[in-house]
Amino acid sequence: MTSNLLEPELKPDAQPTNPTGRPQDGVRPTLGAPDAEMALIVTIDGPAGAGKSTVAREVARRLGLEFLDTGAMYRAVAALAIDHGIDQADEEAVAKLTRDADLHFDWTTDPPTLLAFDRPIMDRLRDRDVSALVSPISAMPEVRDVLVSLQRRIGGRHPLLVTEGRDQGSVVFPQAPVKLYLDASPRVRAIRRAEQIGEGADIDAIERKIIARDERDSTRAVGPLVRPNGGIVVDSSDLPFDVVVDTLVGIVREKVGGELLLAISRRAGNG
Repeated sequence: MTSNLLEPELKPDAQPTNPTGRPQDGVRPTLGAPDAEMALIVTIDGPAGAGKSTVAREVARRLGLEFLDTGAMYRAVAALAIDHGIDQADEEAVAKLTRDADLHFDWTTDPPTLLAFDRPIMDRLRDRDVSALVSPISAMPEVRDVLVSLQRRIGGRHPLLVTEGRDQGSVVFPQAPVKLYLDASPRVRAIRRAEQIGEGADIDAIERKIIARDERDSTRAVGPLVRPNGGIVVDSSDLPFDVVVDTLVGIVREKVGGELLLAISRRAGNG
């Protein structure tokens, strides 16, 4: 049952095992995992402001899985382009910068710390200038090629994973056994964002920006925001955080069964 839970189209990984999840030369599918029975990737996609990162991190913790924030990777590229003085319209230059930065995570921290040029970049990711640039950056095909390839390699090395973003279930891991789509109305997302900003936040203006962002993300040519085939939609508009997490965890348990999750939990406890 568990050995064929995940068979994504992964590019070759640095691991000596077969990262594609398919039997090769008599090797059981392991996706780089130290235990051949341990392979599970859960994707959580959805629009900006739906709470994917916070929810995905807690879902991962509850299930004993690792957590990948792909949105942070696109934000990192935006920050690097600004800080290195790169022409933000020069897609080739931005893609080269992305490759040169050697984006990678320190998996010993919780949540994992994203590094660029071997330096932590997390404290830059939510700055306003970065937020304003991340959508145009994420629409660049060359940049997406670099990051999608990197995300697939991460999936090969860390196959016990909850990964969140815009295209995780539709493009990066289309054959993941559990694909979720976390949604919320633009108004609710605007209210949440206003609460983060604090006093003086204009909810109506924030809502207009969110609607415009949704339009850009869902209509871009490469990696558009869509509900992946087979994805299960959860609308968090009227649900408290704990209920959203409980709902997603329940879906995962129902989809993959308790046997695998118990084994993962025991392994995490012994890790």
